[in-house]
Amino acid sequence: MPHLNKLLRTAAPGGPGGEPAPTSLFRLRTALTVFFALDGFLFAGWVVRIPAIKQQTGSSASDLGLALLGVSAGAVVTMTLTGRLCRRYGSHPVTVASALLLSLSIALPPLTHSALALGLVLLVFGAAYGGINVAMNSAAVDLVATMRRPVMPTFHAAFSLGGMIGAGLGGLVAGGLSPVTHLLTLTAVGLLVTAVAGPVLLRHPAPPAGPAANAPAPRRLKGRTRRLVVLFGVIALCTAYGEGAMADWGALHLEQDLHAHPGVAAAGYSLFALAMTGGRLTGTALLERLGQTRTLVAGGTTAAAGMLLGALAPSVWLALLGFAVTGLGLANIFPVAVARAGALAGPGGVAAASTLGYGGMLLGPPAIGFLADWFSLPVALTTVAALAGGAALIGYTARNASAPRGN
Repeated sequence: MPHLNKLLRTAAPGGPGGEPAPTSLFRLRTALTVFFALDGFLFAGWVVRIPAIKQQTGSSASDLGLALLGVSAGAVVTMTLTGRLCRRYGSHPVTVASALLLSLSIALPPLTHSALALGLVLLVFGAAYGGINVAMNSAAVDLVATMRRPVMPTFHAAFSLGGMIGAGLGGLVAGGLSPVTHLLTLTAVGLLVTAVAGPVLLRHPAPPAGPAANAPAPRRLKGRTRRLVVLFGVIALCTAYGEGAMADWGALHLEQDLHAHPGVAAAGYSLFALAMTGGRLTGTALLERLGQTRTLVAGGTTAAAGMLLGALAPSVWLALLGFAVTGLGLANIFPVAVARAGALAGPGGVAAASTLGYGGMLLGPPAIGFLADWFSLPVALTTVAALAGGAALIGYTARNASAPRGN
């Protein structure tokens, strides 16, 4: 909670010309921060119960893998549609509606008793997850533009903090609560939080971002704007690839290749996530000092160096250090990339960049697995460094990116 209070402490001054008052901006920022934290909290709560639900459904590893594709499929399909919904109804109502659906759908997986049924309900859960991610990022892009401060990383820090709290609490109650009781409790928490924070978004329309706010939003991305949005989407993909790889393969690398104690190996991803959260908490100050391009380049370069150390280090403690450096480097690349895409093309840009980024998170774990079979796990993990370096290079080449008029 102290970290969340830190996120919310600074309210942007209101400007002339009918911009929202500082109090209104503060309330919007607070409500959006709560929704980012709720998203991370609910998703992490579901993830820690996957082993129990696997046992309950009697699924094999391959059956579970196919069922889990429901989350990915639902999210990717919905992400491509949510941008249009945001343009038609506004990002605030879509955020609230998606939060309600996410809160309700998280109670469904423990009610299933087969891999097929699990996969079907996970389509609904994934749809809600994809919808809220695009909608709340679109709302955050609008608010960032109005505040004229690069506060996007603080929203993603709230997501990371929510995820850490959700995973930690989930781990504590896993032995004492059944999956049904646990996830029904998360449903109640989600509905309560949405009931408290949702009216703030519904009462306040998305603030105008400046002169461009009065221009009609394009129905589809065209020409150079499309290419630039794809460029920032690829940057997001490179970052998410690393996050997915670290989540699924980091602990195995420490235990299998460096013979770490299982407890130490499990702490590897926690250290990575903690470093990423810390990096996002300081992201606004970093962006104000360095600017977006230098933040992207510095983050990608740092992550590349950290992952090379984490993958190739001969000792556990050096590898852990590499994981932490990787988390710091990757921390602000995704939020900056999504913010740039949103500034170029509104909700459609956020949707396109988020879809590409989420694709990277899906691509990372299986790609690492195939490469580990062909070569070795340490060599496979160096691809995280390669893509982080690629993100830095792309970020530098897009340093002067701006949408042309008429696109």
